[in-house]
Amino acid sequence: MPRRRPGALRAARGRHAGRRPPAWARELPSSDRLSPAASAEAHWTAGARVHPLGALLHRYRAFLRRPGSRLRLTYAVCPAPSCAIDDVAAVRDELADAYRSLPPGARRALGHVLRPLDAEFRRRTVFDRDAATTDRSGNPRPWWHRRLYEDG
Repeated sequence: MPRRRPGALRAARGRHAGRRPPAWARELPSSDRLSPAASAEAHWTAGARVHPLGALLHRYRAFLRRPGSRLRLTYAVCPAPSCAIDDVAAVRDELADAYRSLPPGARRALGHVLRPLDAEFRRRTVFDRDAATTDRSGNPRPWWHRRLYEDG
């Protein structure tokens, strides 16, 4: 019987099953309100992400700390990736991408952090019934893109 390749064994086992982040990831500072273990896994799986998870969570919280009972989203001033996170919906998109890429334990920890923030976001922003429900390719847009913007 032929021997199975190591890559095939890892693929059958799952993306993160039984794997721990390397030592360098555990030595990095922890992300915003995540445990050191979950933060190390977030750093380890960051890949080609432009913005670190802690910075995204900080921007999301900063938006929710703005004064007033009702908040309106603002569009990004330029299309560059560094400016795109001026729009809190783009920040939430990147947080959703980070959430999907994390291993189960870190995903659960990030979910515990995001759940109350999302509830506050829903409570303090206004639903825009005129917002497009699908993007250009026909995929449904997430709920945070269907909130009222300042210009609209």
